[in-house]
Parts: sequence; C-alpha cells; structure tokens
Amino acid sequence: MSKIFWNERYAAHTTVYGEAPNEFFKTQLDILLPGKILLPAEGEGRNAIYAASRGWQVTAFDYSEQAQQKALVHAKEKALIIDYTVQEISVITLPIQHYDVVALIYVHLQAALREKFFEQVVRSLKPGGTIILEGFSANQLKFDSGGPKEMDMLYTLGLVKQLFQSLRLEFLKEEEIVLNEGEFHKGPASVVRLLAKKPE
Repeated sequence: MSKIFWNERYAAHTTVYGEAPNEFFKTQLDILLPGKILLPAEGEGRNAIYAASRGWQVTAFDYSEQAQQKALVHAKEKALIIDYTVQEISVITLPIQHYDVVALIYVHLQAALREKFFEQVVRSLKPGGTIILEGFSANQLKFDSGGPKEMDMLYTLGLVKQLFQSLRLEFLKEEEIVLNEGEFHKGPASVVRLLAKKPE
C-alpha cells in the first residue's frame, strides 16, 4: 500500500490502531531494563510513547507524514520525548550495534525488502540486544481483522527462524488471538510472536 493510502487513512481517523501499546510488545518490554529502542513503521506512535513512558530512549520512523505528526502530538500531550522521523525502509541506513531492542510490530514487507531490512535490524542490535516481533501469520488470510492480503507479506514460523537464524530464539509461536487495537485491528487473528536475543 502506498504512502498516499496511509496518509489518507491516518488523516481520516482519530486513531487507526488504538492508543494502547501492543500487548505482546508491552509484556516483553516491561521485563527489560530501559535502554535504546528502535520502532520501525511505528504509525501513530502507540508503542513508542509507551516505551518512552517506561524510560526508554526511543527512535521511531514511518513513511507516513500524517502518522509522524499524530505521534509527536500525542507524545507532547504526555510530556514525553520520542525521536520520530519520516523514513523509507527501502533506503534507510541503521547504525551498527546501537540499539538494545528493536520492536517489529506488524511490520509487513515484500520478501526482498524484508530480507534486506531485517539483516540491517540484526546488525543494528547491540550484543545481548533483543528483537520483539508480532505480525500476522499466513493463516491470517482466513480472518478479516487486519493485515495484508498477500501471502508473500505474511509470516510463518519457518520464515521467522530463517530471518533471525543468527539470533538465539527465546520464544517463537504462532497463536490465534483476539485483537482489540483500534478500528483496523479488531477480532480473531492469527499472529506469529518472537522474542530473540543477539549473542554477546
């Protein structure tokens, strides 16, 4: 989907995916010591704002200007600081061994771009750093609770293992859950959840 589509969607709704952080993200973040966190494709900033409220130094980006503006307004309302820029995943260059956590929450990309970007993500993690991922599985196609309709952009357990084969997988599971994340993530859903650590 294009930048125009996302700008129009974010502009047309008070919130697209709700204001509360993703539940899996929140649960995992709450047990980690605050440090530097990266949130790609962060949308309206619900996860970035939560991380900042917990003492994390937050870097976030999205290619939608509307999403960025809403995120910065929401952060200011809560007297929180997030470093949120407008960036394209296809051209961004991430710093090496810089982040303690990278959270990939519903980051759905075409296969070639996904492989290239996730390699960067792994390199951007400090030794001992953590990946938190939740995304729609291939079985999401039977549900109408959100997500892309292209199989190529969805996750399987095998794909996630391959993408993060250099990391220590601490948790990897496909689950059927009930989403309640705003108008566009609502109802029964099939997701893949990952927690992985970079060897020290």
